Amino acid sequence: MTTYTSEGSGRKSIDGLLLLNKPAGITSNQALQKVKKLLKAKKAGHTGSLDPAATGMLPLCFGEATKVCAYLLNADKIYRVTARLGVATDTGDVDGRETVTAQIPTLNRHDWEKLLIGFCGDIEQVPPMYSALKQGGKRLYELARKGKTVERQPRKVRIHDINLLEVCGQRLVFRVHCSKGTYVRTLVEDIAKVAGTVAHIANLHRESVGHFRTEDMVELLNIERLAGSSPDVFYEYLLPTDEALAGWPKQEINEDAAARFTAGQAVALDIKGNSTQTGHVKVYSAHGEQFLGVGELTGDGTIAPRRIFRVAAIPAITV
Repeated sequence: MTTYTSEGSGRKSIDGLLLLNKPAGITSNQALQKVKKLLKAKKAGHTGSLDPAATGMLPLCFGEATKVCAYLLNADKIYRVTARLGVATDTGDVDGRETVTAQIPTLNRHDWEKLLIGFCGDIEQVPPMYSALKQGGKRLYELARKGKTVERQPRKVRIHDINLLEVCGQRLVFRVHCSKGTYVRTLVEDIAKVAGTVAHIANLHRESVGHFRTEDMVELLNIERLAGSSPDVFYEYLLPTDEALAGWPKQEINEDAAARFTAGQAVALDIKGNSTQTGHVKVYSAHGEQFLGVGELTGDGTIAPRRIFRVAAIPAITV
């Protein structure tokens, strides 16, 4: 259930997720603030930042849904990447300053496909200087803007799949399914290095985050139009908070247990068979009527609350 209630201040208590198709030219936070202002939402956050030049799926979380942001950070991503071969930039993308040029190797489509497949699996990446990682209390990009370069430790990431879509002259286009923490700019530079040249990202579009579907993204222009003309229609685009946890195991508890669980108490479960189960689960009231939060099976037949969600407690209009 996606809900919202009106506030006397003009702000609304909105609970739910919005999959924004972030346009190029603005930061992820600027995109969030634009939408938050348009919807007059009281509380909002985003997960999985995109660079200003990048476009695509940016999950925006409103109200109680801000509590699932951390879980979405661990999700896999799928990107459509357009690289420009033969030219390197200091930032690794189109916004940077050209630093090096190199000849483009004569490789046919089969050669490129074989090269790309070689990056599948667990690989190590050295984070780029133009990144938000901190070292010595400073963001790396802050040091990079001052012309400084510091040593960075490689990180292990996983490339689940990578498929060549197009190669023509300086243009190399591929789709990559990767784990959290993958720097696509670094991937492009590493691919070019193996090919015997240099490259940078000319265009980056994130097609999906976790299980969320590309077709469920909403354009910023549509939000602006709906917010100005028929705001109630907009709420149909919001996804329920628990949609962020799709694929998680589900646990239902009775009315008495629900009252104690939402008060922060661990509750005993009526588990038939194995009572030593452990791990995080989605917790619902009886018959799955209300999403209550995230619980952890502790292995002794009880479930402890880890995140309580108050969506069901808000007098709301269901849309």
